Amino acid sequence: MAEEESRGICVRDVSAPAFIAAYAEHLKNSDKFELPVWSDTVKTAVFKELAPYGDDWYYIRAASIARKVYLRPGIGIGQLQKWYGGSYKRGARTEHFRKAASGIIRSVLLQLEEMKVTEKLPGGGRRMSRVGQQDLDRIAGTVFRMGEEDDDEDEDDY
Repeated sequence: MAEEESRGICVRDVSAPAFIAAYAEHLKNSDKFELPVWSDTVKTAVFKELAPYGDDWYYIRAASIARKVYLRPGIGIGQLQKWYGGSYKRGARTEHFRKAASGIIRSVLLQLEEMKVTEKLPGGGRRMSRVGQQDLDRIAGTVFRMGEEDDDEDEDDY
């Protein structure tokens, strides 16, 4: 039991939605990460009809991108465009795949780079910096401990 507690928790050990929500909240409370002025009017992709409804969508997307860069070092803007892309519904005609908007992804990666969370690779793509990896692992640890506390409370109820 003592070995499990001493083991470090990383981003892979927690569920994606829980981690993304926690890291988005961290970015929102951070004074280094700023919301662009165009974030309320821009669509996330050409196949979308409307801009996102939520006020925190930019922070959530940034947290998701940071998690992707953590899990897949060397990932670039093009790969992230494919990941966030989807089907372009064209009425009665057949659907086609369209990539997501690259400007949003690029602006998030630039802000994460300014915060020293990510860094560029010489051959192209991005990876986590040492500071960024420690930051994400710390947040993953808090999410993991919160999940354990919730499980303990659920067991007490039965």
